[in-house]
Amino acid sequence: MGEREYQWSYPNEAGQEETVVCDVLVLGGGLSGCFAAISAARRGQKVVLVEKGAIERSGSAGTGFDHWESACTNPCSEVTPEEIAEAYVREQDWYSNGIAHYIECREGYDRLLDIESFGGKIRDTDGEFQGAEFRDEKTGLMFAYDYKNKFTLRVWGSTFKPALYRELKKLGVRLYERTEATALLTSMQDGKKVGAGALGMNVHTGKFLIFRSKATILCMSRPARVWLFDADLTGLCEFRPMQSIGSGHAMGWKAGVEFTMMEKSVRAEFSAAGRSFPPYGAGNNHNTWYAATMVDARGVEIPYVDRDGKELETVSERYYPAKGQKFFLKGGVIDNPKYEYRGPETLEFEELMKRGYQLPFYADLSRMPEMERKVIWGMMVGEEAKTKIPILQNYTERGFDPQKHRLQSYGTGWQSANFLEQERQFFGAPGGILNDWELKTNIDGIYAAGDQLYASDCAGFACATGYYAGRKASDYAGNIDLPEYDEDQAKEEKKRLLAPLLADRENGIGWKELNSAVSKAMQNYCGGVKCEELLKEGLNLLESFEKEIVPKLYAANPHELMRTHEVLDILTVAQMVLHACMLRKSSSEPLFFKRSDYPEMDPEQDRTHITIRLEEEKVVSRRVPLDFFGNLKEEYEKRNEDYIREESHYGKN
Repeated sequence: MGEREYQWSYPNEAGQEETVVCDVLVLGGGLSGCFAAISAARRGQKVVLVEKGAIERSGSAGTGFDHWESACTNPCSEVTPEEIAEAYVREQDWYSNGIAHYIECREGYDRLLDIESFGGKIRDTDGEFQGAEFRDEKTGLMFAYDYKNKFTLRVWGSTFKPALYRELKKLGVRLYERTEATALLTSMQDGKKVGAGALGMNVHTGKFLIFRSKATILCMSRPARVWLFDADLTGLCEFRPMQSIGSGHAMGWKAGVEFTMMEKSVRAEFSAAGRSFPPYGAGNNHNTWYAATMVDARGVEIPYVDRDGKELETVSERYYPAKGQKFFLKGGVIDNPKYEYRGPETLEFEELMKRGYQLPFYADLSRMPEMERKVIWGMMVGEEAKTKIPILQNYTERGFDPQKHRLQSYGTGWQSANFLEQERQFFGAPGGILNDWELKTNIDGIYAAGDQLYASDCAGFACATGYYAGRKASDYAGNIDLPEYDEDQAKEEKKRLLAPLLADRENGIGWKELNSAVSKAMQNYCGGVKCEELLKEGLNLLESFEKEIVPKLYAANPHELMRTHEVLDILTVAQMVLHACMLRKSSSEPLFFKRSDYPEMDPEQDRTHITIRLEEEKVVSRRVPLDFFGNLKEEYEKRNEDYIREESHYGKN
């Protein structure tokens, strides 16, 4: 076959430029980005939002999600923001973003009420679940996991992004969709680096864009496809959308933004490059499926136990704390609660085998009360990202009936497959940008929210931190003039972005080959067990990719060009991870970090945040105490008096 001829549907604007000026620039149009833009626009700022996809359905929550964690201030809640935020910190052995978690717990329900006012659905307004144990009859709010304390809500997440999109347009936020942000602009003022905006490219036309701003908020995704990639099944390499690969981390790194916990990565939970089952498409008893009845191959029911090991007799008991237990944490990043917060779990796998239970195991919803069955299969599975069509609709069309049939559970927990030790992901409170109480980075004028932050969480975390960052960035932008920027930086970035379009196709290399090479390198040199020599060899190999492969990359059109830029960012993130791993000279259980040459586990002198940043092409590091954020309630309240007085619903129910 001859070379394929591409017919591109959009105008060719490669080489053309556009300059955009605003007060607050938001990079990323997921939940955190939308709320950052809404917050800044409400405060009278001229706001520009840049998003690689179509904002109405872009981001990790674009197709929906089923629950909202930490709505601690809802009128039915029996817990305080302080209790849950501090539990998050303790559960993660203090390798946790106490600031962002407290903002999530304190302001999360406020953001839900915002979404409802925009047209999103947060309660059972139609009475579909009237009379259910998890439904509050007065408010119509529906609760998940802990039916006593009622701080996690079941929501119709598929309605949220369209509602946010409508509000953005209503507020007059200037939207640049199908536009990738590729680099941060900075400026020197009084000998100090400050943010000045960003650079980017339209992924349909190739037009180069210069965004000048007083304040910039990074609201892009956590990294992905660093260890796992399958060139034939790219969509199954990551649970999140394919374009969510950590470009904000790469941009921040090159600009000198400080990161922490980048050495942390856990074994893949959802996706294994094509050999896993679809997330939430296999029967289990965790997260979306909590607390489904589980049976073994003979149909014998597997008992649940509470924190104290007591076997629970009824389905209802699975959703309540044990005697003397204040509350328990389930869902999101907390699926193995420790200390007094350990929630109901099925018995451990080894114990089940000793008792004679036989594989395979199944989720059997037919043994659950009607409303519990209906909310798991009809709502939760239907609302969670990537499940409404491929799981709920397809399984139903093929005859699956939860009142009659069981669904096999592959693996022993919520995993969809068995994973190799070297297959890692940024999952469960991963590394990211180190923030202060303003959600500001170490560079004035550059803020971060959502998955850009270290130890990030789920939807409530993204929305609350996005809105908060929008407030703080607006305050900053209202007190400064528009900074200048380095025009040479823009010229160099434009040249870098367009280079693959001009490369030799016949002898060139495509983006998939580079992604495969990076993933294989990380599996080999930064897998489950690390050591100095392996990490150094990994860095050397990635540097050789920069010298030998990157100059040969080619793209036939702007879409392939976008994919190429993404893989270049994946390469940068991989280098960040290796540098972070080399700096931690001990092993750590909470960071899922093991070094054969430094086997000592969590020594007291290493129980710190080890940070990394790039300064004049050199990696600079420092140590930050794990409790640097201080008393959460006090530090928050002294910085947010206006919000508490004017917008907060805490204590006003």
